[in-house]
Amino acid sequence: MSSSSSNCLVSGSSFSSSLITRSSCSLAIRRNEFFPSTQRRSGSDNNSTINTNKTLKTHFGRVLCNSNAQSNQQPKGEENIKEEEEEEYRVVTAVRSMHNDIIIVDTAKARFLLLDSTHNVHSVLNKGQKWTGSYWDEFVTLPPIVPEGPIAIYGLGGGTAAHLMLDVWPHLQLHGWEIDQMLIDKAREYFGLSDLETRTKAGGILNIHIGDALSSTDDNPTRYAVVECLITNDHVGIVIDLFSEGNVLAQLQEVATWLELNKKLMPNGRLMVNCGDIDEKSHLVNGKAHNRSADTWDKHSTIKALSKAFPGQLSWKRMPDTHGANYLALTGPLPDLTSWSAMVPDVLSESVRQWRPCAQFQDEAL
Repeated sequence: MSSSSSNCLVSGSSFSSSLITRSSCSLAIRRNEFFPSTQRRSGSDNNSTINTNKTLKTHFGRVLCNSNAQSNQQPKGEENIKEEEEEEYRVVTAVRSMHNDIIIVDTAKARFLLLDSTHNVHSVLNKGQKWTGSYWDEFVTLPPIVPEGPIAIYGLGGGTAAHLMLDVWPHLQLHGWEIDQMLIDKAREYFGLSDLETRTKAGGILNIHIGDALSSTDDNPTRYAVVECLITNDHVGIVIDLFSEGNVLAQLQEVATWLELNKKLMPNGRLMVNCGDIDEKSHLVNGKAHNRSADTWDKHSTIKALSKAFPGQLSWKRMPDTHGANYLALTGPLPDLTSWSAMVPDVLSESVRQWRPCAQFQDEAL
């Protein structure tokens, strides 16, 4: 999801990894293959089986390997990866809304949501096991460290985070924000999103809101929904997963944005943020790329803005390359990692221990 001030409004999460970078995550197909008219704002489903070329096979084979990864699994051998790369991939729908190019691709093992002109992976639904092996899993760790109460998801996309959170914590009251009504319709049809809109036996539910959660301008036609649900401090946690054209929204690199978002939280509430991979230009030395180390949070413009908004009250972690390489941020005091790791599913226990406090950031301008 994105702000209405952006030229291209996109909702959802951007999958960033050393295997699937923002630039290499695009489909190896011609844009007009699915969208023959640049003037068309919507379209009918394109149900077709594609015998993919090598580039497309590699693209989805690697996404599939990554999405099926568990934290305790070893890398797969070349033969297994080759078999996955040689699978056929079926495009179950390809439409254009007023906000997105929406492509949903199905394989024998998973279903993927690709958005905007980058065709980045914004949601994944695995078949046979729930964990994605990427940053979506990390959002499941938020409920144990916030008070009881509603949690918002900014950038609902296909609902990957919502599925995982309600599966593990079926009592949760989730409010998912997405700017694109057509995307939500497709997610209900192909990603089981409508199932989450029915109360669980424990009383949990996903409430979906169509609109731009970051906007509060008078000319925003969905402003009434923002005022109704998110203007007051009525959430104990907000998951933020907002990208446009493969990049974190520009608003999220501004301190003022984070100060406003903090006002939406109840006392002791927290923000958990997918910050994406490190900025393309920020890890260049004399114009050449250098290896990113584990202490590069201060090179990330989004985390820098967060550290200024929440001095001494921000933690961070970087996902391993095999799990997406995304940077994550968490506001509030660093929780006791031993207690926190004991409260989450075993598959996430070790990952929780990787959170580290950000040293107070000084002087350098954003």
